[in-house]
Amino acid sequence: MTRKSRKKSASEKPAAEQPDYPVEWFQVESLDMDAQGIAHKEDGKVVFIEGALPFEVVSANIFRKKSSFEKGVLTAIQTESSQRVVPECPHFGLHAGACGGCKMQHLHVGAQVAVKQRVMEDNLWHIGKVRPESILRPIEGPAWGYRYRARLSVRHVLKKGAVLIGFHERKSSYVTDMTECRVLPAHVSDLLLPLRALIESMDAKDTIPQIELAVGDLREPGVADVVALVLRHLEPLSKSDLARLRAFAVGHGRTGEGQAFVIQWWLQAKGPETVKLLDAETAVPGAPATPQLAYALPEFGITMPFKPTDFTQVNPHINRVLVSRALRLLDIQETERVIDWFCGLGNFTLPIATLAGAVLGVEGSEALVARSRQNYKLNRALAPADKALSATEFIARNLFEMTPELLMQDGTADKWLLDPPREGAFSLVKALADLHRGYVGPELAGGTGDGNSDGDGEVASVTQEVSADAAAPQPQRPRLERGNWAFPQRIVYVSCNPATLARDAGLLVHEAGYRCVSAGVVNMFAHTAHVESMAVFERLSE
Repeated sequence: MTRKSRKKSASEKPAAEQPDYPVEWFQVESLDMDAQGIAHKEDGKVVFIEGALPFEVVSANIFRKKSSFEKGVLTAIQTESSQRVVPECPHFGLHAGACGGCKMQHLHVGAQVAVKQRVMEDNLWHIGKVRPESILRPIEGPAWGYRYRARLSVRHVLKKGAVLIGFHERKSSYVTDMTECRVLPAHVSDLLLPLRALIESMDAKDTIPQIELAVGDLREPGVADVVALVLRHLEPLSKSDLARLRAFAVGHGRTGEGQAFVIQWWLQAKGPETVKLLDAETAVPGAPATPQLAYALPEFGITMPFKPTDFTQVNPHINRVLVSRALRLLDIQETERVIDWFCGLGNFTLPIATLAGAVLGVEGSEALVARSRQNYKLNRALAPADKALSATEFIARNLFEMTPELLMQDGTADKWLLDPPREGAFSLVKALADLHRGYVGPELAGGTGDGNSDGDGEVASVTQEVSADAAAPQPQRPRLERGNWAFPQRIVYVSCNPATLARDAGLLVHEAGYRCVSAGVVNMFAHTAHVESMAVFERLSE
């Protein structure tokens, strides 16, 4: 990647509609969660500057003034950061019409990881009052071509006389005029312009709002991966349009040398439950089987079929390393029982089943539980005799309404893996803390962190929630009889939101009898401000 050589002018231009306040020079101190540079005026007021990097001296056009902060856009650089780089993508920047999909392409990818590491550590301390005993080495992977899932907006723009397909423009509901995307796999990026031409040729071009894509990742010689395109259509498609979709799939797949792939069209008339494979009902008996959308976890001999609307990790390269590290940190023994909470399709559950004595996967969706059971059955049948999967159960449960009693119903497990959505696992962790208090007694249950934070936005809202929970009077509960139930000795928590991880970590450490032995970031979404992380908790001796 090429470093920038010039010092004085920024490559990005401020939006034309921003008011032009008097120019000042600002010393940028750090980055916030939205990749805005943070500086202070002489009177101490905070200034957030889009496009600025830590340790730079910059000028900015201020477009928003509040009593406690201001916001601006970079206009010039007096002193440039050594970590500033030339963005790879022509659609990235601060100019009018710039793509809003990435926020950090102007920052060296190694520095991006360092910023995310600081965000995780700051959240753990300011929200949860938790400091990990050690910091894990960041999980990193390819910085480009990594995004195997995306939801692309579609708009027929009469003023431009064209159909646009892409992410939204920066801070706008308009669709970016994208001709390529460097974070998509190259063979998918190459489809953007042909897709635009396809939709423009269709009768339904004004009633197609989005295309969701999902790419398979088997990486097997001689096996073509699937590129699934889910077409959201507001009106029934004409026979001519269906014929155009079929012709596109045939004409733009790739065989032979290089990355072979086939294109599958899926149609979505209304909600996610209406998604169906084009021509699935008219498949001819005895005809060659339709290629299956799937990804592989070769270290564990697992193949995971999925539907294009199922939740899977965006970055399959990172996912392989993530699963491997999570299981190493759990240190699973063949006699142990492990529970995988928020198990989804079994991304962690099935690899765990190659190591543990027994496994339970718990998920809130009945449909995902059914899919998990199918994946388990498939992989158990494919596994060689010397690598058979252990006994594994899947159950559906609302994990956002857990109680100590429900927790004990699922039985004792030596170890837990948690992989919750952005909301975190507060109800589950609180039930564990209630069991700890109910069994050990309040005098040994530990204190509660004050949850204060100097941040704003999402972090502040989570902090207020934690503070309110801590301040609320706790009803008297009868002492819990746990019988033979025992606490998990180790918990590995995989998080996609550092604020809710910090909140839950605070409960585990201060109220549930655990210590945080390690934590680290996972750069699942390079060039974005999204922070994925992992933390390990061990049970204190009672």
